[in-house]
Amino acid sequence: MTQEHRQKSGFETRAIHAGYEPDEATGAVIPPIYATSTYKQDGVGGLRGGYEYSRSGNPTRTALEGNLAALEEGERAFAFASGLAAEDTLLRALTSPGDHLVIPDDAYGGTFRLIDKVAVPWGLAHSPAPVSDLDAVRAAIRPGTTKIVWIETPTNPLLNIGDIEALATVAHEAGALLVVDNTFASPYLQQPLTLGADVVVHSTTKYCGGHSDVVGGALVVRDLEVAERVAFHQNAMGAVAGPFDAWLVLRGLKTLGVRMDRHCDNAEKVVDFLVAHPQVSDVIYPGLETHPGHAVASKQMKRYGGIVSFRVRGGEQHALDVCGKAEVFTLGESLGGVESLIEHPGRMTHASVAGTDLEVPSDLIRLSVGIETADDLIADLERSLGDGPA
Repeated sequence: MTQEHRQKSGFETRAIHAGYEPDEATGAVIPPIYATSTYKQDGVGGLRGGYEYSRSGNPTRTALEGNLAALEEGERAFAFASGLAAEDTLLRALTSPGDHLVIPDDAYGGTFRLIDKVAVPWGLAHSPAPVSDLDAVRAAIRPGTTKIVWIETPTNPLLNIGDIEALATVAHEAGALLVVDNTFASPYLQQPLTLGADVVVHSTTKYCGGHSDVVGGALVVRDLEVAERVAFHQNAMGAVAGPFDAWLVLRGLKTLGVRMDRHCDNAEKVVDFLVAHPQVSDVIYPGLETHPGHAVASKQMKRYGGIVSFRVRGGEQHALDVCGKAEVFTLGESLGGVESLIEHPGRMTHASVAGTDLEVPSDLIRLSVGIETADDLIADLERSLGDGPA
């Protein structure tokens, strides 16, 4: 797909066509899996298409990166072996020992662990702030030292909403870059780069892949100077997506739009059920008008996503019981696949923040609502919630 067509095409068209043209020799409409580590050179330094070694570049990975850049409306994208590998590479590329970050006060546990346990010993400092509070984010910035304001929106697992456009202004006024983890929304529901963000982060394991069969990560940037720094570190650090993993994510992206619409449809029905259930004390979903971030989410998101969090009246044990009784909802970590998942963040995905300012409520349950029949999901939750603690 040409640049001109990319700019004029709708999301679903770009998802299917951007990043790869049918093979000239065979007409194959799907990119091959280039399972090769090296490439024949036409004389010393005579590279075909710029490929010399698959850590530095692989045609399957190139197709995925072109597709992601088109979907996020960025200049370049970079595919990695995991979301955390993407995050680590970004930190090394854009910061140095002595620099400072602002991070969400309810960040994903893996991101917090990477920053607090790996980046801090390397020499970085960080301060938490609620992404929904512009004044708090502004106060957390250390002028001249803060290089990145890092946000998730919606956050994981409390689904707080940050105003991307306003946060970009706050970050840029302080000379910092705004990095947005867009994993929960996916490129279909939200494009942070169009709102002023500098870098988008994805765990492509989640909605981009969409079938719980691949682990991957990605960065998408809107500035070519930032892109060059990321490209150098991607090659130097080497945690790149393999060709088969890149192929799986690219396959998943082709159906992202239709999957996300079904995820959202089902999530809204699940939310309606949970709001009315006597054993549920709080339902957290940006699509609810009672959600404090609803107005901002409505402004910057196409719909409100497939993640639902809720709290139960029976406390931690009741939450654990609900997770254990579920059958259609599979008890497991991760999210964004076609199958519905249920988890207890305090004991599972966010155990690494226990005892810190980022600790999540012990009665919290997080759902990744899949694309099954909605009535079956609701019946499963009704049975699992029961009349309260056993």
